[in-house]
Amino acid sequence: MPELPEVEVVKRSLISKTQNLIVKAVKINDGRLRYKINRNKIKKIIGLKFKKISRRSKYLLFFFNKGTVMLVHLGMTGKFFFVNSRKTKYKTSFYYNINEDKDKKHDHIIFDLSSNQKLIYNDVRKFGFIKIIKQVNLDQNVHLKHLGPEPLGTKFNIEYFKNYIKGKERTIKDLLMDQKFISGLGNIYVNEILFFSRINPLKKIKKLKNIEIENIIRICKNIISKAIKLGGSSIKNFSSSSGKKGLFQQHFSVYGKNGENCPNVKCKGKIKKIVISNRASFFCKKCQK
Repeated sequence: MPELPEVEVVKRSLISKTQNLIVKAVKINDGRLRYKINRNKIKKIIGLKFKKISRRSKYLLFFFNKGTVMLVHLGMTGKFFFVNSRKTKYKTSFYYNINEDKDKKHDHIIFDLSSNQKLIYNDVRKFGFIKIIKQVNLDQNVHLKHLGPEPLGTKFNIEYFKNYIKGKERTIKDLLMDQKFISGLGNIYVNEILFFSRINPLKKIKKLKNIEIENIIRICKNIISKAIKLGGSSIKNFSSSSGKKGLFQQHFSVYGKNGENCPNVKCKGKIKKIVISNRASFFCKKCQK
């Protein structure tokens, strides 16, 4: 599932490809996504120009002229392909590859753009969604209005952290997964953040010391920045269908490594898998207290 770093890379790669292009037509092959595509609303972007693309949490926001915004969530398997005027097909992030034989049946929406180019929304499991909204209503959008600060933003600091957890009875894993507390983190990166912070995912937040909170914030920012950097470094190679260059997953320390030796050289513990709030958690009992 694409998390904040993957979505950020999608944003950056699409900005370079779609800037100032005009939507000439919208073809809906299958509108049955998480929310059924509103055909009348999505047709309203025909004739509009891409002004900018931004990201909030795991959401992409495509800004067009006339105060129109296309809000996109990629769900578990959503992705964008870009096809240029020479019919070269590009992927827009590093977490998937191009497979012409399999891709076509999951190409749900095709945006015909100016200069004979195309933007394709593909989603195997169809948990993503696309909505057309007015920019003036953006702050009150149900998907966006309750999101917490971005992990790389200045608002995510020790003062905010300590104020938020006052009087709360939760585990640190649940807290970091809560989009109202911090937006954009998902299960993969939370596992990694807690490992490098040396904190057990079951630890109660009321027992966190100041130094532990500071470490969580610092390591969170470092890991997210590194993941974006590794993915972004391979943007120019996104036409390649062989290999996933710049993939942060190659650098996982604990996620998905149940039963393996702890990656800390001085530790002789094993990575253990448990389930917290229906999500898999991987950690080392010796390192993470």
